[in-house]
Amino acid sequence: MNKKTKSLVYNFIGFAIFFFSAKYLFTTFIGLERLKASFGAFIIGTILAPKFQTVNTHDGEKLFMKWLFVKGLKEIK
Repeated sequence: MNKKTKSLVYNFIGFAIFFFSAKYLFTTFIGLERLKASFGAFIIGTILAPKFQTVNTHDGEKLFMKWLFVKGLKEIK
Protein backbone atom coordinates (compact mmCIF):
# COMPACT_ATOMS: atom_id res chain seq x y z
CA MET A 1 0.00 0.00 0.00
CA ASN A 2 1.23 3.50 -0.84
CA LYS A 3 2.32 5.65 2.14
CA LYS A 4 -0.10 8.42 1.17
CA THR A 5 -2.92 5.91 1.19
CA LYS A 6 -1.78 4.62 4.57
CA SER A 7 -1.82 8.14 6.00
CA LEU A 8 -5.35 8.70 4.71
CA VAL A 9 -6.56 5.40 6.17
CA TYR A 10 -4.83 6.04 9.52
CA ASN A 11 -6.32 9.55 9.71
CA PHE A 12 -9.79 8.16 9.04
CA ILE A 13 -9.46 5.34 11.59
CA GLY A 14 -8.10 7.68 14.27
CA PHE A 15 -10.89 10.18 13.70
CA ALA A 16 -13.59 7.49 13.55
CA ILE A 17 -12.57 5.98 16.88
CA PHE A 18 -12.82 9.30 18.70
CA PHE A 19 -15.92 10.42 16.79
CA PHE A 20 -18.03 7.32 17.46
CA SER A 21 -16.86 7.08 21.07
CA ALA A 22 -17.74 10.70 21.77
CA LYS A 23 -21.07 10.44 19.95
CA TYR A 24 -22.01 7.36 21.96
CA LEU A 25 -21.07 9.08 25.22
CA PHE A 26 -22.93 12.27 24.30
CA THR A 27 -26.15 10.50 23.32
CA THR A 28 -26.13 7.88 26.08
CA PHE A 29 -24.94 9.69 29.17
CA ILE A 30 -25.52 13.37 28.45
CA GLY A 31 -28.68 12.93 26.39
CA LEU A 32 -27.93 15.34 23.59
CA GLU A 33 -29.98 15.30 20.41
CA ARG A 34 -28.53 13.60 17.33
CA LEU A 35 -27.35 16.76 15.56
CA LYS A 36 -25.79 18.33 18.64
CA ALA A 37 -24.12 15.05 19.61
CA SER A 38 -22.72 14.65 16.08
CA PHE A 39 -21.38 18.20 16.02
CA GLY A 40 -19.79 17.85 19.45
CA ALA A 41 -18.29 14.48 18.51
CA PHE A 42 -16.88 16.03 15.33
CA ILE A 43 -15.11 18.72 17.36
CA ILE A 44 -13.75 16.18 19.87
CA GLY A 45 -12.64 13.81 17.09
CA THR A 46 -10.89 16.57 15.17
CA ILE A 47 -8.96 17.78 18.22
CA LEU A 48 -8.02 14.42 19.77
CA ALA A 49 -7.32 12.27 16.71
CA PRO A 50 -3.69 11.79 15.68
CA LYS A 51 -2.60 13.42 12.42
CA PHE A 52 -0.62 11.37 9.89
CA GLN A 53 1.31 12.89 6.99
CA THR A 54 3.74 11.70 4.35
CA VAL A 55 6.89 13.68 3.62
CA ASN A 56 9.30 13.27 0.72
CA THR A 57 12.87 13.23 2.05
CA HIS A 58 16.21 12.43 0.44
CA ASP A 59 15.81 8.86 1.83
CA GLY A 60 12.41 8.48 0.14
CA GLU A 61 8.84 8.92 1.27
CA LYS A 62 8.29 8.73 5.06
CA LEU A 63 5.17 8.61 7.20
CA PHE A 64 5.00 10.81 10.32
CA MET A 65 2.46 11.11 13.14
CA LYS A 66 1.65 14.11 15.31
CA TRP A 67 -0.63 13.74 18.30
CA LEU A 68 -1.77 15.91 21.16
CA PHE A 69 -0.60 13.36 23.76
CA VAL A 70 2.84 12.67 22.21
CA LYS A 71 5.53 15.33 22.13
CA GLY A 72 7.01 16.03 18.70
CA LEU A 73 6.76 14.07 15.47
CA LYS A 74 7.05 10.29 15.42
CA GLU A 75 8.11 8.37 12.33
CA ILE A 76 5.89 5.40 11.47
CA LYS A 77 7.83 2.56 9.88
